[in-house]
Amino acid sequence: MDENKVERRLAAILHADVVGYSRLMGQDEVGTHRVLSESLHAITALIEGHGGKVMNLAGDAVLADFPSVVEALACAVDIQRDLKSRNENRPEDGKFEMRIGLNLGDVIVDHHDIFGDGVNVAARLQTISDPGGICVARAVFEQVKGKMELDFEYLGEQKVKNIAEPVAVYRVLLDPKSAGTVAGEQRAKRRRWRSVPAVIAGVAIVALTATSIWNYYLTSSPSEVENISKGLAAPKPPARPSIAVLPFKNLSGDPGEDYFTDGITDDIITDLSKFRDLFVIASNTVFTYKGNSVNVQEVSRELGVRYVLEGSIQKAGDKIRVNVQLIDGATGHHLWAERLVRGSEDLFALQDEIVSTIVATMATKVDAVERERIMRNETKSPAAYDFVLRGREYRSRITRAANAEAQELFRKAIDLDPRYGSAYVDLAWCYFNTLVHGWTQSPSRALEQTHNLVQKALNLDESNYGAHRLLGLVYIKWFQYELAIKHLERALELNPNDADSYDAIGAARLYSGEWQAAVAPLETALRFNPNARPSVFIHLALAYYLAGRYEYTIATLEQSLERAPNMSVHHVLLAAANAQAGHTEDAERAANKVRRLDPFFEVDSFGTAFRELADRSKIAEGLRKAGLK
Repeated sequence: MDENKVERRLAAILHADVVGYSRLMGQDEVGTHRVLSESLHAITALIEGHGGKVMNLAGDAVLADFPSVVEALACAVDIQRDLKSRNENRPEDGKFEMRIGLNLGDVIVDHHDIFGDGVNVAARLQTISDPGGICVARAVFEQVKGKMELDFEYLGEQKVKNIAEPVAVYRVLLDPKSAGTVAGEQRAKRRRWRSVPAVIAGVAIVALTATSIWNYYLTSSPSEVENISKGLAAPKPPARPSIAVLPFKNLSGDPGEDYFTDGITDDIITDLSKFRDLFVIASNTVFTYKGNSVNVQEVSRELGVRYVLEGSIQKAGDKIRVNVQLIDGATGHHLWAERLVRGSEDLFALQDEIVSTIVATMATKVDAVERERIMRNETKSPAAYDFVLRGREYRSRITRAANAEAQELFRKAIDLDPRYGSAYVDLAWCYFNTLVHGWTQSPSRALEQTHNLVQKALNLDESNYGAHRLLGLVYIKWFQYELAIKHLERALELNPNDADSYDAIGAARLYSGEWQAAVAPLETALRFNPNARPSVFIHLALAYYLAGRYEYTIATLEQSLERAPNMSVHHVLLAAANAQAGHTEDAERAANKVRRLDPFFEVDSFGTAFRELADRSKIAEGLRKAGLK
């Protein structure tokens, strides 16, 4: 038999995941683990009873395949109904719910697991599903329609992460009352981007509406406010006003102008996040919605915010047209909508107008000094600003060539305006990236260049929070944790909503031996940016590990594992945590994964960033228990 031959087959794939697993573990670790074990046992029995086979149990997720599409969907329905029955006597915030995705596709079979786009699509469909619900691909729908007493709601073609083509998605209507209804039309209409009214209502009406919304959230009882998202596992909005700025649409007809639209979106997020009275979702998270048809109320629930800003930008000659609208996420009502037309030379004034109007509409109490500090533009040169936006777009591609091109664009911005502080910070990031991604033969030189450029930016403007954050990262690389914490605290003082600064200060405290103090900022980083880089999850997992909270460590790593399944550090920490928790088989499985991904891994070389020998020893202890050397 050819050992290199890949086994493929067609399969009906079921992917199920527990809603809010980390939250449930945080509320009741022992109870949640017991309920999870009981539920997985019941789910496994249902899968086998429908002729399916469990291929993978990863923490709170289940992957199974079936030879029959009808049996796969029947099993999914039975799972959801069984879980609903079990939830009847549980409190609202303790309900154990799952999302399920079903796909029919070609899979690669490797021992006792399956892989490929067919599996990936099922996993993405699960994320689209409502808690307690089921979403299926068109291939599944075509096979089961007319064969089961179920109806479906067409959600349209959805662009899903890491899948090239949009996926036509159907939601299964589990309520018997839905049988026979015409599905899809109303939902499709709701998912379209709303058009902006041509004429804005009077300022008095806007102010009255804003004041009513403001008073509602400040005077309503906690239970009334919580009812907005009752029964959902998404995070509850914080006490202070909260907002997500969705990526603005580029209506210029030229995809090459995306950098401009994205840059404006990112700058609006940055400006808003500097207001201490606002809770602003990080750009990394909101940009995952780019290019997708969205329902604003769903976005509001998913991100745990009360307000959503959406809009579009069109460049035509020397004119810039901006359509923007602020929406109450709980009701879907428009609080403010405007169509702005300006000359390109008025770009900075346009940004200020958008930000200040949003803040005024939300009735945020920001004093005049704070407003002036935040609204001050760093450069008066639109050309320099354009070079910075272009440079950021190149740098975001994370390739060596694009990083080099970004450096040239940032240098051009500096040539036009030598006092443009953020241009120095952006250029410094290019040098820092050569170190992080291994694009330099002289890491120490790259750190020196980063340090010098950031210091230049701070000499021009000490209030540049991005410069303080990057300087903090440089000091972390130099193991100077006290200096790192000093600059990161200053970054957060200047921008209390910067998720990356929370991550960085958490890492600095973790490595300095203050792992107890690292947990809070790292958890905050994930609250501000649920789609954070794997490093945030890894830092938090390490903090939990050193605190002896091994189940928390495992749950945190499993949240990040799907995004970076071949990042060896995930499996290193899973091996140590499972070994310490007594999960021998899981520890062995993770250790074997480490050996495959990193054949030269050595226990003694791992964790050298930790200042305290006791912390290094505790990590090494778990790794050796898992069988690593």
